[in-house]
Amino acid sequence: MIADAAARLMTLLPPERAHCAALDAMSRGLGPTVRTEADPVLATAIAGLELAHPVGLAAGFDKNAEAPDALLAAGFGFVEVGGVTPRPQDGNPAPRLFRLRADKAVINRMGFNNEGLDAVKARLEARQGKPGVVGVNLGANKDSDDRTADYAILLKSLSGLADFFTLNISSPNTPGLRNLQGAQALDDLLGRISDARWAEPVFLKVAPDLEPADIDAIAEAALRHRLSGLIVSNTTLARPETLKSRHRAETGGLSGAPLKARSTELVRAFYQRAGAQLPIIGVGGIDSAQAAYEKIRAGASAVQLYTALIYQGPGLAVRIRDGLAALLKRDGYARLADAVGVEG
Repeated sequence: MIADAAARLMTLLPPERAHCAALDAMSRGLGPTVRTEADPVLATAIAGLELAHPVGLAAGFDKNAEAPDALLAAGFGFVEVGGVTPRPQDGNPAPRLFRLRADKAVINRMGFNNEGLDAVKARLEARQGKPGVVGVNLGANKDSDDRTADYAILLKSLSGLADFFTLNISSPNTPGLRNLQGAQALDDLLGRISDARWAEPVFLKVAPDLEPADIDAIAEAALRHRLSGLIVSNTTLARPETLKSRHRAETGGLSGAPLKARSTELVRAFYQRAGAQLPIIGVGGIDSAQAAYEKIRAGASAVQLYTALIYQGPGLAVRIRDGLAALLKRDGYARLADAVGVEG
């Protein structure tokens, strides 16, 4: 695929410059367009969202909702834009994005750089009525006096303009943000969000660096406050000894292949704790149909990818989609939902 070859060439550019170039191309309609339909065996639903197939794009690529329809056209089953914060912010100083090519990984410390609520809201308003499932990843401003209020402001302002929302309290690049995963802070956040209620599904995105007690506390709070589901997981602060790249010691969140096993383990742990009561979108190290299938069998009802696109190009979404259908049929499943959690 030409687009995949172009993506590989972009890895010759500095990482953030390559990202901006790829997003600009997509926003101008220069990305690939997939004409083939997903195999019906892949049709599924999660938290009321009807998906033709479960392979989505994770937040972080299209932070400002510049190209969600182009990304859907490229073959993703759903797209998550953002993270967006109430006010625009520049994020952390550059360089803040590092390829770990030998490890099929990336470290980023972007820091929720985005154009803010007003810009994202205007773009979402402009695409109203178009097909495709588009969600928004919500974050808090670094200098906010009340980060919990930031999430409530975003939900209230964007409700009706997206198909789902994600409370991102697990980015490692905003100091103190992960503290919102603590039992008392999380209960306060979800209580304030619940008081307002919402029309769309709301997911909670959690970190991979959780202890067993954290898993129990998060699952209990999510169930009690009737969250729609979890996104498992964000980037990790861990640095496996197997990392080879010269950038392995950079500060920030690690994503890609080294996160695969840990994120799958965490999907399984949350599924064992809450089962179908708390649907899961699995994220972390998905670079093939087999990797996606492992997440599904561990308990994920859908999956998202991002880092692997940097190395394999946008055609990866459809390769995973079609490969996943083949794996399901090989194992005798009539529908994807039947495979969810069979190894949970």
